[in-house]
Amino acid sequence: MKLVDLTVKGFVEEVASSSPAPGGGSVGAASGALAAGLLEMVCNLTIGRPKFAETEEEMQEIARRGKQLQGQLLELVDRDTEAFNLVMDAYKLPKETEAEKQARSAAIQAANKQAAETPLTGAGLCLEILKMTPVVAEKGNPNAITDIGVAAQMAMAGLQATVLNVRINLGSLKDEAFVSLVASKVERYLQEGSLLLAKTKEIVNSKL
Repeated sequence: MKLVDLTVKGFVEEVASSSPAPGGGSVGAASGALAAGLLEMVCNLTIGRPKFAETEEEMQEIARRGKQLQGQLLELVDRDTEAFNLVMDAYKLPKETEAEKQARSAAIQAANKQAAETPLTGAGLCLEILKMTPVVAEKGNPNAITDIGVAAQMAMAGLQATVLNVRINLGSLKDEAFVSLVASKVERYLQEGSLLLAKTKEIVNSKL
């Protein structure tokens, strides 16, 4: 059974088990998916109300994208665990002969690269949510202002969590150009995400 098909209780219990996966990467993706759900919800609470007619089209577009992001992040909940399992499988490969050692080393490098790229995708999706939260906080239904505030917080948590999982896997990679490129990218994600969260919080607090 896929992780995303479990009940909330079942997912939490699976995370809490002695198995190392699902772990922080899957939880980070789930945080992002919840943020996307809240983003869509606030848009849906705005759409169709005459007093917000001027923002109708924009809210519809954000709601549509929010649903897409939710689906993509839910997919990453399982993909992150699968990527971790590939790393573990690579380390279990035989290393008796020189050929086996080379094959094992190549498999470990490939698996760790995938294990870095998967949460990197999640970090980018969480950042995309954060780019929309100030807009919805400003123009959306004020009765749901705290919900968009929580969406921003959850998206930032998802971003920070996925970045941690990117960084731990970069430490095992020998491809210096790849490591440098990804490290630079996640730093930009974090900086931009922090600014967007602060902007959203400012708008939210002004409406409380």
